[in-house]
Amino acid sequence: MTEHSSDSHSPTTGELQLDERSSLKRVAGLSTELTDVTEVEYRQLRLERVVLVGVWMQGSTTAQAESSLAELKALAETAGSEVLEGLFQRRDKPDPATYIGSGKAHELREVVVATGADTVICDGELTPAQLTALEKVVKVKVIDRTALILDIFAQHATSREGKAQVALAQMEYMLPRLRGWGESMSRQAGGRAGSNGGVGLRGPGETKIETDRRRIRERTAKLRREIREMKTSRNTKRTKRKQAALASVTIVGYTNAGKSSLINAMTGSGVLVQNALFATLDPTTRRMSLDDGREIVVTDTVGFVRHLPTQLVEAFRSTLEEVADADLLLHIVDGSDPIPTGQISAVRKVIEEVIHDEKASTPPELLVINKIDVADPTVLTQLRSLFPKAVFISAATGEGIPELLERVRESVSRHDVHVSVRVPYSRGDLVSRIHAEGDVSSEKHGADGTEIVASVPSALANALAEFAAPHLF
Repeated sequence: MTEHSSDSHSPTTGELQLDERSSLKRVAGLSTELTDVTEVEYRQLRLERVVLVGVWMQGSTTAQAESSLAELKALAETAGSEVLEGLFQRRDKPDPATYIGSGKAHELREVVVATGADTVICDGELTPAQLTALEKVVKVKVIDRTALILDIFAQHATSREGKAQVALAQMEYMLPRLRGWGESMSRQAGGRAGSNGGVGLRGPGETKIETDRRRIRERTAKLRREIREMKTSRNTKRTKRKQAALASVTIVGYTNAGKSSLINAMTGSGVLVQNALFATLDPTTRRMSLDDGREIVVTDTVGFVRHLPTQLVEAFRSTLEEVADADLLLHIVDGSDPIPTGQISAVRKVIEEVIHDEKASTPPELLVINKIDVADPTVLTQLRSLFPKAVFISAATGEGIPELLERVRESVSRHDVHVSVRVPYSRGDLVSRIHAEGDVSSEKHGADGTEIVASVPSALANALAEFAAPHLF
């Protein structure tokens, strides 16, 4: 009989999630569609063989336009698509009728026919009228960047709250984009132009769409209530962490910058790591000990992206509140990205929105340039010049992690309060907390209790106030 080794590798939570996600990849010839609570046609996503199209507007460089289209390609592939072609048009602003103009739209139709594509993805958020007009020309399904990102979020959400937040964002996006089943479903039939035509002469289309709009609004209201209830539960957990006086470090950054890899490198936990955009949607909190014995909590958050849909920012606002409550923000940047400064600007813009809406002060930020093992040395030199206080690391190889942890310890310690206390022997719990959460300078046992001089978090300093003994300094 063969015996199994007792020290065989047990899969981490992240590995199990990755296996589950891989088992759900799209298969060519099949389609994955957004959940539709209506019976009228919504823009069902058939992301199989796609052509990308973008508008290169005045004020942006060729590199920025190509980078944006390359990011759209990565988004499409993350959603399970095969990208066949990509093109963009130089314009002062998107065409109000067809996004890219009628001439380019017919050229796009020729590309679709030549490649056999079944979907066109536009690098921007299109109005319902633009989507309809462009579809009439190219004669295949047209979706925009927002719908694509919503589809990725729908695939990757795992928690109850994450799924509710994505569903809410989908409903809000869907509402103005409902339409009937093509020309066969009359919108407004009538014998005389400009009148309703009387009983029996109206088509069912408009009435049906209004019914579905009402159903979506009801579903949206229910989702908002559910998210508020889940927010209350998370606030309770956050309050308990504050009462425990544990410093909170929140990891933020562009999607696929390596946030989950970093939290694994720092804490040794098994958070899902995948080389894909928006691999992490549900905030993950882990406790870890620094070199001086102090414990902190580290939270991984959803990644940001340029032009993150407004619906998603709103839906994920409760999750992003972790940013406003942090004692320190670790802003992770992909050093191997062609335009890393663009990532930094996009992330800071979203953070400013969240902080402003929460009416909170912006937590201190520590910029962390990741992936230095694969980054262009010239780009890294430029980043070192632009951001001299940043830490340069590789979460994959571990390079720079010790320096990062030291910087985290220094930053967390800045918020400490120096105390001099005599703690009664009956309060051994407080002495244990001082050692666990603070930095002890001196300690001795007196007749009335333990005399300690230390630096401790403000919450613990408040708990120690009644035992103050200033003469010990």
